[in-house]
Amino acid sequence: MSVTTGLCAVSSHAGRQYHFVYELKNWTEARSYCREKYTDLATIDNMEDMNTLNSMVDLSKMADIEYKHRAWIGLYDDVDSWRWSLSNRTFYTGSQAEFRKWQTKEPNNQHSGEHCTEMYSGLWNDINCEARLMAVCLNITGSDVTFVLINKTMTWTEAQKHCRTNYTDLASVRNMTENEMVKQLVPAGQTVWIGLYRDSWKWLDGSNSSFRYWHDVEPNNRGLNETCVAADFSHSGQWEDWNCDFKREFVCYSAQTEAEGPRRESRRCQLSWRKQADGKVFHKVEKKTEKKTKKTEL
Repeated sequence: MSVTTGLCAVSSHAGRQYHFVYELKNWTEARSYCREKYTDLATIDNMEDMNTLNSMVDLSKMADIEYKHRAWIGLYDDVDSWRWSLSNRTFYTGSQAEFRKWQTKEPNNQHSGEHCTEMYSGLWNDINCEARLMAVCLNITGSDVTFVLINKTMTWTEAQKHCRTNYTDLASVRNMTENEMVKQLVPAGQTVWIGLYRDSWKWLDGSNSSFRYWHDVEPNNRGLNETCVAADFSHSGQWEDWNCDFKREFVCYSAQTEAEGPRRESRRCQLSWRKQADGKVFHKVEKKTEKKTKKTEL
């Protein structure tokens, strides 16, 4: 028997295809380029994806600039995603959930982790959630809405847990009247937590991937407004937060459609031809024109 062995492409699972673009653009320009040419700036789900990017990158093609070998990816800090701890929409009517009383030039995300809100003299400021402050809880009984001052210091998360355990939630402030009610509860010169916080890092394409690959001490918002993310391929692609106006290379991805087929995996296949009794492998097929049938001579 004569045997020939080859390789076949067999489907495994659908995935993303990454594309390095060795052109210098700011994060917004890179996003526009990726959306025009591919799908979006790169979303990264796990270390397997990072290993793929590390194996693909060609450092010799990256520009010799300050902080070189870094490329934009699709993770960003959504600084406008403020929401209330009490998420029940029936508690808010009209635009009440969007009421804000920020201090001038706030929120400013001045330091890393300023994702929670404090009130001082009736004005609001974004602050790191690990700060320890007093808190104001919200208590709802039927149609009655009251506010309660908690006269001990806690982190924002601890305050949220305390309010949810003993009352309804951390304070939601829906209008100027309620803002004044909370202000009157707080001793002069004191600062308190209220229930406003923001979602932080998100993927451009809306992916819910929670995978993160930050470099040590990152994100640090060191230069202020560092709301975009670059992978440092001189350090295994670890991530850093950067001001979005920096120009650098970037990584796009294209979503694999059903028509294009999924990622390929190699599988071995066997092809074989069997010799017949007369020693031949192939035989001529004669056509019977009367019946228009085919017959193979054995």
